[in-house]
Amino acid sequence: MNQNHLGMGRANVILALSLLLMLLLLQLVSNNAAASSELAPSPQPQTGVNLPVYGVTEGSLKPQECGVRCSERCSKTQYKKPCLFFCNKCCSKCLCVPPGTYGNKQFCPCYNNWKTKRGGPKCP
Repeated sequence: MNQNHLGMGRANVILALSLLLMLLLLQLVSNNAAASSELAPSPQPQTGVNLPVYGVTEGSLKPQECGVRCSERCSKTQYKKPCLFFCNKCCSKCLCVPPGTYGNKQFCPCYNNWKTKRGGPKCP
C-alpha cells in the first residue's frame, strides 16, 4: 500500500509540473506576441502599390499612346475587338486608361463615368 501511495504522489507531482510548464510556455508565447506587436508596425492596405502613375489620371496621356495602353487593358479579355474599340474611344476622349486589365476605374473619372444610352459602362 505504501508503494501505491508513492506512485500516486509521483504522478501528482509530474502532473503539477506539467501544468506549471504549460502555463509558463503560454505566458512566454503571450509575452513574445505582445512584444512583437509593439515593435512591428501594423500592416497597411496596399492600394496602388505596383500600378503605373503616368497615363492613369485624366488628361495625362497623349492620343498616340492610347493604343498601347488599351492593348494592355484588353489583353486578358476574350472580347478583344470590342474592348479595344471602346477603350480607344474612351481614351481619345479622356486621355487616360485605368491601370491593369480590369477595375481600377476610380483613377480616371471620365473613363469611369461615361455611360451607354442604357446606363451601363461605356469604357472597359
